[in-house]
Amino acid sequence: MTLLLVGLLLAVLALPVSDEGEEKGTPSLLEGDESQGAAKSELEAKLEDLLSKVEGVGKVQVLLMTGQEKDVMGFDTGEGTKVNGALIAAQGGDDPVTVQNIQQAVMALFQIEAHKIKIMKMK
Repeated sequence: MTLLLVGLLLAVLALPVSDEGEEKGTPSLLEGDESQGAAKSELEAKLEDLLSKVEGVGKVQVLLMTGQEKDVMGFDTGEGTKVNGALIAAQGGDDPVTVQNIQQAVMALFQIEAHKIKIMKMK
């Protein structure tokens, strides 16, 4: 059963991804954006709190990569910040089922592809 889930996870990660639908933006680490740093840190804290309550995850730390959405001419669209990637360290990061559950949750919350999410075992 575990081998089947690991195989499924690897198959999903190996799927080709197109860059055509991605919004153009200026990426920044959450702590580096002073104007919206507090709100984004709150988003990370909420995600950490939620994930730590999921069975098998344990203690967790989250870092989100964001970018300001821009239109074709390079001006702000007014739509705010978009999450472009996530780095997650979790105590349960060595269990393939837990990793898949975390990945699916982040994909659903932020509408990002699997290859933009990295989940690691916390020491």
